[in-house]
Amino acid sequence: EKQERYIGTLDIPGINKSFDVSTEMVEDIAHKFLYAIKEAGRIYRYIEKYKGKDNFITEVSMDESNEPQTPVELFFILSAIAGEGIPAQTIAPKFTGRFNKGVDYAGRINQFKTEFEEDVAVINFAVSEFPLPENLKLSIHSGSDKFSIYSPMGKVLKKYDVGLHLKTAGTTWLEEITGLAMAGGDGLDIAKEIYEKSYSRFDELCKPYASVIDIRRKKLPAVETVNGWDGETYANSLRHNRECELYNPNLRQLLHVGYKIAAEMGSRYIEALVKHKEIIARNVTENIYERHIKPIFIEE
Repeated sequence: EKQERYIGTLDIPGINKSFDVSTEMVEDIAHKFLYAIKEAGRIYRYIEKYKGKDNFITEVSMDESNEPQTPVELFFILSAIAGEGIPAQTIAPKFTGRFNKGVDYAGRINQFKTEFEEDVAVINFAVSEFPLPENLKLSIHSGSDKFSIYSPMGKVLKKYDVGLHLKTAGTTWLEEITGLAMAGGDGLDIAKEIYEKSYSRFDELCKPYASVIDIRRKKLPAVETVNGWDGETYANSLRHNRECELYNPNLRQLLHVGYKIAAEMGSRYIEALVKHKEIIARNVTENIYERHIKPIFIEE
């Protein structure tokens, strides 16, 4: 009976691994993912109808599922995506470990590297087997500030000569606040106000991101304490630098999900960015280029 349920072996080039595939396995994959992929196809066709084909980039995200996808699962997911006619250019799978907002990766780096390389190899193989875009690449959510895994990722990317989508919007928002704090005056006042309102609206702001933040509430500084900080103290508490004794990952994660406060400020916040654009731009550029792009794509 076991032999009758056995379909065959999936051989993934590049990683030199073979995976036995059974009927039960395929049925389980379909049960977990097929409905969602069909819904993704419906959404894609709706957007295509109004924006036109090739006028937008399509990404399929699965990073908020409970468990990482296996190489076999990812292969059949990509098969189904191709079957739906979705021209996905990036796909964001779930990986082992914690990818919390705005802070470093928490997990076993060697295990992550293995999963990352397997997914790269599966994507390459799937592109050769199915009608998928040749530039289909992995997408890492939340990709910002995951400094401990950038070097392993870079080695895999160079080995397979492939690209990567690294989702980094949140880290730029935090560099904006850092720059405002460093500017002092009205900039520092805005940074302090954002923290005060984020602190008072903790549950509201954190609830949508409960699966991707780990904030120890007792480790957050009191509003009165932050209101007494100068710009340097605020910036050093927020900036992601583990070697700095002032760095507070709890504060950083709270402010990461506190962007709504800045949005509510409207033109007042935008005008502050324009006024202090020089110091903000310097922070944003250094963070993205020196701490994100170079470790992945340039440095050995």
